[in-house]
Amino acid sequence: MRRQLDLFGEAPPPPPVPRVSDADRELAQALPSYVRLGTSTWTFPGWKGILYEGAPSQDELVRAGLHAYARHPLFRTVGIDRSYYGPLQDKDLEGYAAQVRGTEFLAVSKVWEEITTIAFPAHPRFGERAGARNPSFLDPDRTMNEVLAPYARQFADHTGPFVFEIPPAPQGSLPDEREFSAAIARLLTALPTQFRYAFELRNRELLTTRYLDTLRAHGAAHCFNMWTAMPTVGRQLDLPGTITSDVVVCRLMLPPATRYEAMKKAYEPFDRIVREQPDMRSDVVRLALACEELSVKALFVLVNNKAEGSAPLTVKALAEAIVAARKGRAR
Repeated sequence: MRRQLDLFGEAPPPPPVPRVSDADRELAQALPSYVRLGTSTWTFPGWKGILYEGAPSQDELVRAGLHAYARHPLFRTVGIDRSYYGPLQDKDLEGYAAQVRGTEFLAVSKVWEEITTIAFPAHPRFGERAGARNPSFLDPDRTMNEVLAPYARQFADHTGPFVFEIPPAPQGSLPDEREFSAAIARLLTALPTQFRYAFELRNRELLTTRYLDTLRAHGAAHCFNMWTAMPTVGRQLDLPGTITSDVVVCRLMLPPATRYEAMKKAYEPFDRIVREQPDMRSDVVRLALACEELSVKALFVLVNNKAEGSAPLTVKALAEAIVAARKGRAR
């Protein structure tokens, strides 16, 4: 049989397999169904022996790793971050759908930066647009036609919230709260209710009562985030009314006052917890319990390797902490 295959070229290797222990299964069973934990992607070879059996290469994980990831009981969501740099095409989403078919898995996708950028940074990759305001900022037509339409055609059954990550605006280009909230309102009024939407801020000045009220009025979520220049998840939760929807998103990326490249260099190959963030963990537990009190339908928590060193291990630690906190409350 192998000789016959060789006549037509090498057969593709089998897809990666999830590494699931009995403890993982028990923990997943104890975790409340409204909590969906996951990582920012699924393609790191350093997760061998943690999330994957054997030692799959990055190429194998890019090609077929989602099949294994989506079948691990603790990992019920994932972030599709590549969509931030360009909208996914039908063929991309058709391939993802084939890998998660037969599961209740939901993915959280970032919206293309061409739509979420307020003003273009002074960076060579933006060419003549560097420093200029973005005429497509929160453009409803481009969002529907270039971002959402392929999902509706190919990935609707496995689409979780879309995250509009608003990158840091250059000095002097930040909109006032009325202008910002009006842009969000125009967008959400036009978008189809088939999908759910969340907004993630990188300028703390934009986190205002008007912004939260606008999200609440349209059933959209404020995306809680751990990111270098934002208030902690706990401080965001302490603000009145930051849970604005019955679907909540939380993204854990960079500890306060840290830089992406420095954390990447310090934490690679992402196979262990390097620096635990106990305050971050307790903040997520608080958020999970608050969501339960408000009868939130779903809480999506996405973890980046730069949060603590190994996103899958952080996911397991968060699951254990949430389960323990709920048991403690029940006593």
